[in-house]
Amino acid sequence: MTYKETVDFLFSQLPVYQVVGQSAYKADLHNIIALQKVLGNPENKFKSVHVAGTNGKGSVTHMLASVLQEAGYKTGIYCSPHLIDFRERIKVDGVMIPEEEVVSFVEKYTPLFKHIEPSFFEYTTALAFHFFAKEKVDIAIVEVGLGGRLDSTNIIVPELSVITNIGLDHTNILGDTLEKIAFEKAGIIKAGIPVVIGERQAATENVFRAVAVEKSAPLEYAQPVAMKSDLKGFYQKENIASAIAALRKLQQAGWKISDENIANGLMNVVRNTAFIGRWQTLAAHPTVVCDTGHNKEGIEQVVKQLKEEKCKKLHIVWGSVNDKDQSKILPLLPKHAVYYFCQPAIARALPVDELQQLASAFELKGAQYSSPVNAVKAALSAAGVEDFIFIGGSTFVVADVLAAAIFQ
Repeated sequence: MTYKETVDFLFSQLPVYQVVGQSAYKADLHNIIALQKVLGNPENKFKSVHVAGTNGKGSVTHMLASVLQEAGYKTGIYCSPHLIDFRERIKVDGVMIPEEEVVSFVEKYTPLFKHIEPSFFEYTTALAFHFFAKEKVDIAIVEVGLGGRLDSTNIIVPELSVITNIGLDHTNILGDTLEKIAFEKAGIIKAGIPVVIGERQAATENVFRAVAVEKSAPLEYAQPVAMKSDLKGFYQKENIASAIAALRKLQQAGWKISDENIANGLMNVVRNTAFIGRWQTLAAHPTVVCDTGHNKEGIEQVVKQLKEEKCKKLHIVWGSVNDKDQSKILPLLPKHAVYYFCQPAIARALPVDELQQLASAFELKGAQYSSPVNAVKAALSAAGVEDFIFIGGSTFVVADVLAAAIFQ
């Protein structure tokens, strides 16, 4: 098979959460345990840090990896979803897994996995852990896919667990209160393994403390820090604090990480790890920025930053998926902006006519477009050089625009 045929196979033959939603989510670890057994349990052959949370886990994952790379450690990253290329999910020292590695793994192991019937995420997790073991990484930063307790990544025994924050997202799977969601995220806390919590929240503190006490896991909350990163969103302040707290724990455990490594790593996240999609500037005159924030808490942060942008007119390219509570999200958006409503090219997309109708109830005005790319092109045609265009609402809107390479 070619690489394209291999990826097409993975997306067409396996249940994919980002495409079909809840039906692809496997609420137990039996499959991943079975897959790892076939592979000789590679998850036991490398050290790791496990990162969960509603928002910020991708940024914290890449910050930690960047710093560890600066410190000279061969560092793996496992994250999701990807924006342009499937291989973004699995990187070593910022370099994506080679296409031939993906092809050879799928060709060799698909017949051996057939009786297990894995989901797309289970299969991809198995591939990542196999690759990290093969590459003999010093450490891998492993981002939870969804939740924590029953996530496929939760078979590792890490050096450290990190939980960035808790918000009301994926409530149809993880529960409809902060406490229930916190319990699912707290499932990554392991016996005797330190855990860093990024944000102190009244509704979740007792949940985390109870699990930490039960597991005899030293628990620590991140503290504000005055350090900067090349990741420019306002919300990165909290993520930097989480990353610093995690790095201090690693230092205490004997990992050789200097303050210079930390400063350089934070300022070179994009260069070191090829991280994209977080308050990423795509063009100037007009300024064009995209961000993958897609739930209430994430969009609150985006809107807060939009209010600080100096521009003549604000244009917003906006789309969403059908499992987000729009009544919590749409009221947050600025009413003075011109909207370009669209739907990403996935089955879970919220139909654009439905999105526009819901938005009009909150006095958000604009036209609808058949795709994020067409919406962006319309915004670029309408915008003046002193205007600001924001692209967001869904990871998949950003992914469609970046994949089209409009701004290269």
